[in-house]
Amino acid sequence: MSKIFDRIEKYTALIMQPHVEVASDREGIKRNLERSINLIDFGAGYHWELPTRLVVFPEYFLQGVTTPGKGEHGIDEFMKKAIEIDGPEMKSLGAAAKEYNLYIAGGGVIEQLPEFPDRWFNTAFIIGPSGDVVLKYHKWHIPASIGLGTSPHDIYDEYTAVFGSDIKNLFPVIDTEIGKLGTMTCHDGCTPEVSRALGYNGCEIICHPVALQEAEGVSEPWDFWMFTRRTRAHDNMCYLLGSNWGTVDYDYYPKAFCSGNSFAMDYTGMVLRHAPYPEEQVLAVPIDIESLREHRSRCNHNTWVDLRTEGFRQIYDSPIYPPNQFPSGRPPKILADKMAPVREVFQELYGRGQFTPPSGRSVEDMANIHAERITRAQEIGTLRKD
Repeated sequence: MSKIFDRIEKYTALIMQPHVEVASDREGIKRNLERSINLIDFGAGYHWELPTRLVVFPEYFLQGVTTPGKGEHGIDEFMKKAIEIDGPEMKSLGAAAKEYNLYIAGGGVIEQLPEFPDRWFNTAFIIGPSGDVVLKYHKWHIPASIGLGTSPHDIYDEYTAVFGSDIKNLFPVIDTEIGKLGTMTCHDGCTPEVSRALGYNGCEIICHPVALQEAEGVSEPWDFWMFTRRTRAHDNMCYLLGSNWGTVDYDYYPKAFCSGNSFAMDYTGMVLRHAPYPEEQVLAVPIDIESLREHRSRCNHNTWVDLRTEGFRQIYDSPIYPPNQFPSGRPPKILADKMAPVREVFQELYGRGQFTPPSGRSVEDMANIHAERITRAQEIGTLRKD
C-alpha cells in the first residue's frame, strides 16, 4: 500500500522587511544580525495564536550590497565581509529557529566556499527547527550589470563536478513537516526558469529574498516586482513569500533604495499581504498547505498537467549567456568584468534576428555599443576600472 500523507495544520509565516546597513566589517554584520533576531522575537511573540513556523528575510540582510557608482565595492571589499554558512551568524539564527520551533529562510549571504576560495557566492539558506542549515542554494540568475557574486553558471563545469548537475542539486527543495520549501533570489524571479525548476521539484512555498531597487520597478505604476511574481506563484501553483529591504544606511544610497513592498501570494497568484512602502515591517500570513494540495488535484486550469514541453526545447539547445566565464583563478573582480560577456550575448541576439537594432544602427554595431558604454562609464568614474 502506498504512503498515506499526514495532515499539515495551518500556521503563520512571517515576511521580514528590515532596515539594512551596508556593512563594511564584522561589526556591521553583527548589527544587522541582532536587528533580525529582534524582529523574529517580535513576530513569533505577537502571532502566538496561530504559531509561526516559517520566517523569510530579504537578500543581503546580513551584509548589504553595493551597486555602480562611487560606492561600488570590488571583490576585495566583498571578501572582507564574506562568511561561511556554518559560522557564528547562522548559529545565532539557528538558536532562534530552535527556540521558536520554526524555519528561517534568507538570501544574499556573501559566502566563501572552501571549494572555490578565490570568489564569493550569493547564497540563500533555510535553517530548520533543529538549528541546522537544511537547505542551501546559490543564486543562478545574477544580473551582469549589478551582481558581482559568482553564479554556479559562471563556473559551471567545476561547480557541477563538486555539487552535481541534476536539477534537484541546482534548485533544491526540502520536504518538511510544514510543506515542501524552496528558495530563489531576487533576479531569479524575473524570468520563469528558476521558479519552474522549483515547481518541477515539488516546491509548495517559494521563499523569495530580494534586494530589489526602486529603479528596477518596485512601486506602482511600474510594479514589475509584483506582477512578475504573481505570475511565478500562479504558474507553479505555490505560495510565494517575497521579502525586500525596508530602509538602508549607506552613504551612496537613498534611504528607500530598495523600497519595501514585501508580500505574500498564494498558489493562485492572489496577493494575501503587502507592505507597499519603504519602512521596516513584519508581515504575517496564514499558510494552508492542505488547501494548496487540494487545489493542485484539480485538472481545470492546472498549470502543470497541461504543460506540453516538446515545442520549446530549441530555446534552450544552445547557451544564451555563455557558461564558464569565470573559472577558478579568474573570479570577477569588478562589475565591468561581469558585464563583459554580455557583448557576446548581444552578438547572438541581434545576429539571429531576435533583436532588431534601432534606426541608424547595424547588427554589428550593437555589441560594440555595449562595450563602449562600459568604457565611457569607467572614464567618468561611474564604473570601477580595478
